Amino acid sequence: MESLTLAEKQAQFNEFFLISHSIKVNVKPLEAGFVLPNAEELDEHMPYAFRIASEMASIETQALRPLRNLSEHASDLVNYLTHQSRKIDLMMSYILHQQDDPDHRFESIKFGGGGVIILHPAPIDIGREAELKLFVSEEAAAIFCYGEVITCQQESDGYHISFIFTRIREQDQELLVRASLHLQTLQLRKRNQTKKT
Repeated sequence: MESLTLAEKQAQFNEFFLISHSIKVNVKPLEAGFVLPNAEELDEHMPYAFRIASEMASIETQALRPLRNLSEHASDLVNYLTHQSRKIDLMMSYILHQQDDPDHRFESIKFGGGGVIILHPAPIDIGREAELKLFVSEEAAAIFCYGEVITCQQESDGYHISFIFTRIREQDQELLVRASLHLQTLQLRKRNQTKKT
């Protein structure tokens, strides 16, 4: 990522689908000279709550997968376990939201698997790196990663700052891709229902 030009980073950012949706994003600019951890060390820099949330999601997926192949009689069990899993997800979401720092909180304009665009009151220099925490309430999920500013555009409501993810775990990036597609499906359903009424 460090060897890419700004144009290549912007192209990579645009490869991913971005959904226009507001989520809470903590942006904590990194000090000059901060060395980004490599992919294998990212877990060590991540707050503990984010690590256990990811591990719990992985365990849940592995546990429910074999049950889906059972007969119809197991469908009630699968439904029950899915509801129990949802309760745990909601509790983890509550715990993760305790990591939301109001001093560094901004709202997203768009987000996706490649990055996030936030609304910011002041410009941020292109190339500036930051620690990011994204809170996707609808999916009861939160993501910890690092990003770099690749665009800063002044608009009537403030500055639209685009961050490309420079250090993000693969499973977290997949979660953001799924969340953006799921939210788009919900938006389309809502739009169709509005048209019918």
